[in-house]
Amino acid sequence: MAADMDDSKYFVREIERNDGCALQVKQCYIGDVGCVVWDAAMVLAKYLETKQFYDPSSEVNVWSGRTVLELGAGTGVVGLMAATLGAQVIVTDLEDLQSLLTVNIEENQALISSGSITAKVLKWGDDVSEFSPPPHYILMADCIYYEQSIVPLVESLKLLSGPETCIICCYEQRTEGVNPEVERQFFDLLQQHFSCEKIPSDKQDPEFSSPDIHILHIRRKAQLCYG
Repeated sequence: MAADMDDSKYFVREIERNDGCALQVKQCYIGDVGCVVWDAAMVLAKYLETKQFYDPSSEVNVWSGRTVLELGAGTGVVGLMAATLGAQVIVTDLEDLQSLLTVNIEENQALISSGSITAKVLKWGDDVSEFSPPPHYILMADCIYYEQSIVPLVESLKLLSGPETCIICCYEQRTEGVNPEVERQFFDLLQQHFSCEKIPSDKQDPEFSSPDIHILHIRRKAQLCYG
């Protein structure tokens, strides 16, 4: 059982929701990039709570009953936030991240009432038939960093998304090393098949936003994105 795993491997980061409840997200002391909560994941998680999506005072809840797929979920914080807001979520990552995802799902189950969340293995570029039909939303935070993953990532987005799917991508723009070239390659390839809308900072969470962290709504060409 994942819950029986050695807790000395983990340290906890609290992510407070707007209602005062807090997600308890375990991170690994030792591991690859997927083992910690990155800033872009925080920005995206809090964006899901903004009033265009979720406003209890006016009974707005875009997430209620919507199907959501998170790519490169890592710790699962973004998918967990969506699930606590009422979405039916599948968080995906490579096999070696499944234990961490399972631990965090178990840790936060009490906050998930009307929504749901499960973890599954998905390697970009592989078969995606088990994820049919296309979800309402695909979420991805800081997934643009390995040059060799660009082509399979875009291929997976093409296969996973339908004409009504909105892909919400949040990424930190990095200027060092190969990062600018990797970003350019990703968007050149993406824009052959998808249209992108950049979300201005005034539509993001006022506290969890940054000039070098960008949120995009991405949809198949000739479609406008909700929100």
